[in-house]
Amino acid sequence: MPVHDLADLAAHTPPGTPWLGLDLGEKTIGVAASDATRMIASPLELIRKTKFGQDAAAVLKLMASRNASALVIGLPLNMDGSEGPRAQSARAFARNLDRIQPTPVAFQDERLSTTAVERFLIDELDLTRSRRAGVVDRTAAAWILQGALDRLRG
Repeated sequence: MPVHDLADLAAHTPPGTPWLGLDLGEKTIGVAASDATRMIASPLELIRKTKFGQDAAAVLKLMASRNASALVIGLPLNMDGSEGPRAQSARAFARNLDRIQPTPVAFQDERLSTTAVERFLIDELDLTRSRRAGVVDRTAAAWILQGALDRLRG
């Protein structure tokens, strides 16, 4: 499976192609996309999880429709930096996706991303709980992808 660090991912994907960011939740997959210059990440879509094959097909279809060359997947590390079951699940998603279609992937530490996004949606946008529910996961995906893009630029 072509898992890369961010610099390696940038070196091995065509310039001028966007990346997608994924926030893999228990029930949904938040998806974000970068622009072609890989400077800005924007929330894109929410995929309701069903079976892995259908979830993978939805991700690959989005990649194709946006001409995306890689994925940045949020890696939910424990607060001490160790990997628990959720991180192992994210790695398994990438491995299984690669079996269907080889896909360049990098992982981005996503600790506290959902908390930060929730705080932003409450404090800055004053969204109610019901209105936040539809935006949190894809906004978290954008947060994850933006963090990776910012790290890449140093």
